[in-house]
Formats: sequence, C-alpha cells, structure tokens
Amino acid sequence: MKLSPREAAGYFKKPNPKRAGVLIYGADAMRVAERRQQVILGLVGPEGEGEMRLTRIAAADLRKDPALLDDAIKAQGFFPGPRVAFAEEATDGLSKLFEDALSGWRDGDAQIVVTAGQLNAKSALRKVFEAHPNTFAIGIYDDPPSRDEINDILAKAGIGGLSRDAEEAIMALSRLLEPGDLRQTIEKLSLYKRGDPEPVSVADIDACKPQSTEADLDDVLAVVAEARVTEIAPILQRLYAQGVNPVTLCIGATRHFRTLHSAASDPGGPSAGVGRLRPPVFGPRRDAIVRQASGWGRDKLEKALTLLTDTDLQLRSTGKVPQQALVERTLIRLAMMARR
Repeated sequence: MKLSPREAAGYFKKPNPKRAGVLIYGADAMRVAERRQQVILGLVGPEGEGEMRLTRIAAADLRKDPALLDDAIKAQGFFPGPRVAFAEEATDGLSKLFEDALSGWRDGDAQIVVTAGQLNAKSALRKVFEAHPNTFAIGIYDDPPSRDEINDILAKAGIGGLSRDAEEAIMALSRLLEPGDLRQTIEKLSLYKRGDPEPVSVADIDACKPQSTEADLDDVLAVVAEARVTEIAPILQRLYAQGVNPVTLCIGATRHFRTLHSAASDPGGPSAGVGRLRPPVFGPRRDAIVRQASGWGRDKLEKALTLLTDTDLQLRSTGKVPQQALVERTLIRLAMMARR
C-alpha cells in the first residue's frame, strides 16, 4: 500500500507492528535514514539492537546470499518483543527476493524494513510493497517539514511557548536547512535556553542557527543601506578572503535593494510591505528592513537598483575590469546616496 505524505506522518509517529514490512525510498539518503531510524525505534524500542531484535543486512550481502533475509525474518531471539529485519540500499534487482519473503511472512515474524534510493513509478521494488496488502511504500521527498513535524521536534527538545515571530522564524529556517541540520539547530536552541525563563525569541534562534557566508553578506548590505561608509572596506576584505566573488556580492546587493523597493512601494507603507514579503522576515531583520525602506524611499531605491544593474552588466561583460574595485566603488556610492 502506498502512503500519502499525510498518512506517512502518522505512521512515522506510531509504526504498526502488525505489518509485514515497509519500504522507505527517496533521493536524499539523509532524510531516508532519519525516517528509517524513526520507524525502527518505534518498532523495537531503544533497547532493540542491544537485545538482538534488530538484524541489519546490506543489499550487497543479500545478492551474495539471499537466504540471509529469510533467516532474519524467521529467527527467534532470546528476548521477547517485536523484531525487525532491516535491509538497506535495496534496488529493483532484489524485488523478487522481497516478494518471496513477503509471501511467506507470518504473524510473529520479524517486520521487514527496507530503504532504497530514488525509485520511479515503474520500479519493481515499489510495486512489490505497493501491491502487497500488508506492507507500506513511502516516498521521501525534498519538501520542508510540516508545522506538525516541527512541533514534534520542538516538543522532544523541550521547547514550548514560542512567540508568533519565533514560530515563523523556525518555519522559515526549516525551508533553508536539511532536516538533520534543523533538528541539530533546535537541540542547540534547547541547550542555549536551558535555565532561561524567558520565551524563545528570534534573536535566540539567530544565535543558534548555522552561520554561513550569507550572514556576512547581510552585514555588508546593512552597512551600505545604513550609510556606514567606513565599515564597507573591512567587511569586503573578509568576504573576499572567504571566497565570495564580486558577481555574487552584486547579486546579493540587488536582491536586498529589490526587497527594500518592494517594501517601500507598498500602498500601506514599508511596515505593511515587509509583512507581505515572501519568504517572510522576522525580528531584528524585519525592523531593519522597515527602517531602511523608510529611510531610502521608493525613488532613491529605483536609482540604487539602476546603479546595481549597470554594475552587474559591467561585471559580466567581456572587457577586463577590476571586479573587486568596481563592486566596492558601487557599494560606497550607494552608501553615499543613502546620506542625501
């Protein structure tokens, strides 16, 4: 039986121990492994492996010795409780083996948990698990986690009472990070807030999220938009030392000033315009964008975008231009424009 994403979410929370097996497949091996781990833990518990109620079998070993699967399914352990025979990295070439194993499966046998990479709709392995009346087939896609899934992660980390801005900041972060990275960030947030009675804020989330070059890009763009001319050169040196190229910097500046222009052009004013931005922005960054859009105004921002477009064209031209110097001059001109 094929499970929809909504049905799969319920299954992952509470795997059914009476099923003969489940196939979990997808292009992202990390996401597949995370779900597989959740299923196995739900079936055999945290002591399952120590009590020898979990048998791991590599697909390569099954190709050499197909009897390994049947032995793992039928073997009786020393400890009572559900058992799992886990086969990883399976392919369509093993579909007949799993079909035979499922046909001989009886109540009390170990449940078969299989993981695989991306499988198309014609996959023989998928068809085995989708057609069998007592198995599940679950595709794992690159969609960001749902709000319910994020709430589960927060609850397990002991985090509650988030403000609306903090909730939305976590949701926005979930669209940027891999699930494993998001989980680690929330665990880090839990440790960061331990013993702190104040609710989780956007600033707390910013302090715990993975830092990257984007943070430095935000720094230089804030410096330019707020006319802090003397700070431009030192930040640029740091960015160039990190390997950021001038074209990337120009694209980032153009994106930032388009955001400001969109906010400044809103009939309801910059504050209302920021509220309509997608993806949404929160906390200190939201306040900064409102302040910058109000200070620049629509007309001045249009001139800034024209300057950035001209710079981008020069950077991409076939002529030899000193790109770093060109971008630095443009950013200084923008900062001086903000002062007028």
